[in-house]
Amino acid sequence: MHQPNVSIEERTTKKVFWRIIPFIFLLYIVAFLDRVNLGYAALDMNKDLALASSTFGLISGIFFFGYFLFEIPSNILLHKVGARKWIARIMISWGLVVIMTAWAQSAAHLYVLRFLLGVAEAGFFPGVILYITYWFRAKEQARAFALFMTALAASNIIGAPLSTWIMDSINWAGMPGWRWMFVLEGIPAIIIGIVTFFYLTDRPQDANWLEKEEKEWLIQEIQHENGQKGSLKHHSTRQVLTNPLVWKLSLIYLTLVIGLYGIGFWMPTIIKSFSSLLTNTQVGLISMVPYIAGGICMIWWARRSDRTGERRLFTALPPLLGALGLIGAGMTSNPYLSILMMSIATVGIYSFFGPFWSLPALFLTEASAAVGIALINSIGNLGGFVGPYMIGYLKDASGKMEAGLFFLAFSLIMTSLLVFSLKKQNSVMKADEPLVKTKTL
Repeated sequence: MHQPNVSIEERTTKKVFWRIIPFIFLLYIVAFLDRVNLGYAALDMNKDLALASSTFGLISGIFFFGYFLFEIPSNILLHKVGARKWIARIMISWGLVVIMTAWAQSAAHLYVLRFLLGVAEAGFFPGVILYITYWFRAKEQARAFALFMTALAASNIIGAPLSTWIMDSINWAGMPGWRWMFVLEGIPAIIIGIVTFFYLTDRPQDANWLEKEEKEWLIQEIQHENGQKGSLKHHSTRQVLTNPLVWKLSLIYLTLVIGLYGIGFWMPTIIKSFSSLLTNTQVGLISMVPYIAGGICMIWWARRSDRTGERRLFTALPPLLGALGLIGAGMTSNPYLSILMMSIATVGIYSFFGPFWSLPALFLTEASAAVGIALINSIGNLGGFVGPYMIGYLKDASGKMEAGLFFLAFSLIMTSLLVFSLKKQNSVMKADEPLVKTKTL
């Protein structure tokens, strides 16, 4: 029974938050760790398989081609069959591919497996973003997105020491630690995928853990907001795919993701270059520092965006900070200053996500959001190919990491300029209104 002095809004929002956010947070920790643990494997794998920097960059990035090709179909299927079944399928299939990676014997094997991992995981992230819009109103979404996406930081805070410890400590049956890392980190995805099938609730209408009046209030609130999004409400998939607003957000996300994965895949290698005396475990522990800073600032920045209702400014400023951090990292050889600069870069990149993913919800209703969010994410994630590959290419060409860091910084500056080009009056969710209609950005 609920307390009579607690409003139905506060009561329902709190229940939904604690039921949904911690679980999808856990899902994304596992998902992102299985995506970027290749960067930790590289500390030993590149030598064992004789992989050049440019080859490793291509292996890191090819994941995103499979992701790109199957992202939109996957998200449409999630919208049709329900998040519970589809996210469970995604997690089980990607866990199997991660485990298979342990037996890769060449660059060719890794190309195929990383492509298949992209195919398996396609639809997970935009599917969860879409799923959040089923349960949270516009004025709560930046915080919900940011809390979900702090799993980016958490997966590295947990994964960095865990992955490197496995590599240093486990070599059962004569198999090196980097191979065991893939096996041991792929198994949780399969287990949690099975749990997802039984735990996740597709829609508020299906929430038997809400009281009747709470369920009715939430359904009414979400339907009311959807009714105000007139711009794309009745548009076909083709019209969403050709909408210039959606493509502009895709380009913004592309330039940001170049920086995100450029750092994500190469940070362990950058830290290892500080000293040949560092063990893999020590590299993992040092790698935690930027992600702890990024996770804390990410939540704080999103809460401020929700409180003010301002989205454009809160989306545009963090990439500039990220660019300054990357430029600073490229200009110093001092290990302590380098970690400080990488921390600043990570704070900037991570603080972007909460406010940014609130922008599509201002003009996309459920049916069009399944396509629109998937397009934004799939185009944007091609930056996950560009960033790691360009760092590897520039490192091989120049013999130094600095050129790659400057390239990432330039990309983040472009992110900020593109966000500032959005029309301010159409990218603000006023605090006293549930939604502002948006026709152009």
